[in-house]
Amino acid sequence: MFSTFEIVKDLCEKQGISLNTLEDKLKLGKNSLYGLKRNQPSAERLQQIADYFNVSTDYLLGRTDNPAIAGSDEFAQVNGQIIDLRKAAANTMLFDGKPLNEDDIDFITSVLSAHFKSKGER
Repeated sequence: MFSTFEIVKDLCEKQGISLNTLEDKLKLGKNSLYGLKRNQPSAERLQQIADYFNVSTDYLLGRTDNPAIAGSDEFAQVNGQIIDLRKAAANTMLFDGKPLNEDDIDFITSVLSAHFKSKGER
């Protein structure tokens, strides 16, 4: 299992940002994330980081390999990649030449979620 620091560092790399940039975005002190190498973060700090990356706190703590938040039907893990199903549906924009509205996007999100659950990729 990876440490919380390694997981946060990996998430930053996947987002194309540095740890210092994350600290700035979360209004944290300079180099405060490097403290994760030695100490477990407070519950508040952990939740703040989890919210930023839209992952579970259990994932940040290394308790699970699945970053998806429990009960979230808007995300699926496919081939090791986390997909935001709502964003994927919204990016479709058109179906059969007609624009999608919010109800269409909600429907597509639920269909994609059910599909990935049935394949065991959630």
